[in-house]
Amino acid sequence: MQDTTMVRNIAILGHGNSGKTSLVEAMLYTAGKINRLGKVDDGNASMDFDDEEVNRNISISASFSNYSWKKTDVYLIDTPGEDSFFNETITAANVCDSAVFTIGAVLGVKGQTKKFADLIDEHSIPSMIVITKMDRERADFFKTFDQIKQNLPVNPAIIHLPIGNEENFNGIVDLVSNKAFVFEDGAKGSVKETEIPSDMADDVAVYRESLMESIAETDEDLIEKFLEEGELGEEDLKIGLKKAIVDGEVTPVCVSSGTLNKGTTPILDAINSYMPAPSDVTPRSGINPNNDEAIECLPDSEASFAGFVFKTMADPYAGRLTIFRVFSGTLSGESFYNANKKTNERFGNLFLIEGKEQRQVDSAGPGMIVAVAKLKETTTGDTLCKSDAPVVLEAPDPLSPVITYAVSAKKGDEEKLFSSLNRMLAEDLSLKMSREQQTGETLVSGMSQVHLEVVGNIIKRKFGVEMELSLPKIPYMETIRGTAKAQGRHKKQSGGRGQFGDCWIEISPIPGENFEFVDKIVGGVIPQQYRPAVEKGIQEAMERGVLAGYPVTDVKVVLFDGSYHAVDSSEMAFKIAGSLAFKQAAPDAGIVLLEPIMDMVITVNKDSVGDIMGDLNSRRGRVMGMDSVPKGEVVTAQVPMAEIQTYANDLTSMTGGLGMFTIGFSHYEEVPAQITEKIVAERSKE
Repeated sequence: MQDTTMVRNIAILGHGNSGKTSLVEAMLYTAGKINRLGKVDDGNASMDFDDEEVNRNISISASFSNYSWKKTDVYLIDTPGEDSFFNETITAANVCDSAVFTIGAVLGVKGQTKKFADLIDEHSIPSMIVITKMDRERADFFKTFDQIKQNLPVNPAIIHLPIGNEENFNGIVDLVSNKAFVFEDGAKGSVKETEIPSDMADDVAVYRESLMESIAETDEDLIEKFLEEGELGEEDLKIGLKKAIVDGEVTPVCVSSGTLNKGTTPILDAINSYMPAPSDVTPRSGINPNNDEAIECLPDSEASFAGFVFKTMADPYAGRLTIFRVFSGTLSGESFYNANKKTNERFGNLFLIEGKEQRQVDSAGPGMIVAVAKLKETTTGDTLCKSDAPVVLEAPDPLSPVITYAVSAKKGDEEKLFSSLNRMLAEDLSLKMSREQQTGETLVSGMSQVHLEVVGNIIKRKFGVEMELSLPKIPYMETIRGTAKAQGRHKKQSGGRGQFGDCWIEISPIPGENFEFVDKIVGGVIPQQYRPAVEKGIQEAMERGVLAGYPVTDVKVVLFDGSYHAVDSSEMAFKIAGSLAFKQAAPDAGIVLLEPIMDMVITVNKDSVGDIMGDLNSRRGRVMGMDSVPKGEVVTAQVPMAEIQTYANDLTSMTGGLGMFTIGFSHYEEVPAQITEKIVAERSKE
């Protein structure tokens, strides 16, 4: 087992196209983990191996690898940068001790960059920033650094100052050691010490002093030393910088070109020197499920074992792959206890996941990310431990889905489709499936249309069934505004025994009560055995609707008169009579159409508020309130479901991907007359 102080556990974070996967590829290649430097654009990067990722040139799922560098074992999670798969990134942030945050030197800090910076800030994750793509045309290190300083909730301090820019990016000055290094030829990632270029001497002096100040300000002893001596030595800087990073007071800034493998060796060294080991961060706390006592999961290989399951992968051949982070103790052997399910689970082999490959290991200690296959009970969010020392670690809530489609199998293999979808639900917690009773549709909800399309493609490839998406039908309802009386009379005589049923009913609205039936028959004008049939006939008529074929709700029906025939009356005849009576009474009572109204909470930046308000008004929405929060403005509104079925796509367009919203059912409301006419016309065509 590796000494825990020589372990690092890191999430690579950053918005789409910021160079995360290329940087990881270069790190693995330089460390000797892989023997070929792959490229995302060529579809041969070791961490973007899924067909869907190769086709789209983006990371869709968190991927894993590890490397050893100068006796330190580093476990990496390469996370997606697209909004559609942000839940994967949140999950990775929850289990890692630190983060490498990538920002492109060409695009700089964009709105999406802030989303990742907020995630790091919210979880208090010690982090370092790597300004990537330094070799690209229009790459601007100092402009990007200024944007970081002005726009992100971090205190950035340059530790690697680039030598050259764009195609002339050929080295770095390490401001901690005050030494210059040039990149050696051959994309091996290696560097050679050299003299600090004379034209950089002033910049090096300015930024080195700034680094000293940033570090000194975080420690009383260091500030005193800095004020007395005017500078800090290399050892003081190293110790002070690591402490400041762990405490979240300073974020060091490095540079790289992942595709050319430049700057990687200094980054690997910086990870070893400054990123925290599991023993440097606050131990994860859990609860003993037997007595609710708080328990600290100490990052010590000799402590009692505790691991947290943060991802499940469905594989048609290997079965379910369960991935977990070890927080304390050492796992070996062939079983562990699932504290959430209160059951022992046996497992076969213990694996390290390395891109698309798996490597068997005998044991796993604090900081390690490992996997086992074919567990029966364990799912994402469960805590694994020893049965004599149970602990439950808190699981983060998955993001709520924001877009919903009706789903069906293209070639009619519904059973296979829904079985495949159920397996995907275990893998992707931001995916939800439900059934709309009224319309009979199966609904699947996710983070975006792209998210659901990707799920469909994965199901087709893994399980051989095609999923078709369509906009769901709106579950409209019908109700009445007033009171009306009507007779329902069913009489049929065509030789032999006839059919006769006759009833009088009065209907009136009862908002929020669905349906109430009151029997006020006096004197046996309708015998007792036929009255339930009248009620059943009315309910069937209500289910089929009167105005546009949607169920009728919130109606009170009083049965008060009628007649019968001693021979020809029957339950069926009175059932038909009840149905006829309701259909005649409903139009006289003012039958109207109701639509579902949704509660929406929309978070946007201040610049977008006007557009959002105008757009909500155009959707027949009502703005209920507005509040300022650190991340922008929160608009609460109520909007008809029919107007926001593709709102996720529209909000992305309006806000440049910076808007977020949650949605939930509120109530039903009457549809305006002109819209009712259109809906009725469309239904009659159907």
